[in-house]
Amino acid sequence: MALMSDVKDQSMEEKSLEAAALDEMLGGIIRDNQEKVVGWMREEPGCWGHLAGKGVAACRQELGRPLTDGERRLVWHRLWWWLEQIKSQALS
Repeated sequence: MALMSDVKDQSMEEKSLEAAALDEMLGGIIRDNQEKVVGWMREEPGCWGHLAGKGVAACRQELGRPLTDGERRLVWHRLWWWLEQIKSQALS
């Protein structure tokens, strides 16, 4: 899976996040950590931090560099959105 794209303003070696690949990666984290997702829905301590940390760590590994503040916030935002979708479907 590629979270990378070349952007004209960046050097050819620097990689950036792509939304579709980010969502795919976050979907994998959600699937692999279902017990933490259920815990998050139950508002159990530590579940959000665990999932958010997994998302940031996976992006960092894929990009081969630390995330910027904006990139980290994007990861958190998209993960939260996906979790809210799952919660909404589970409660309907």
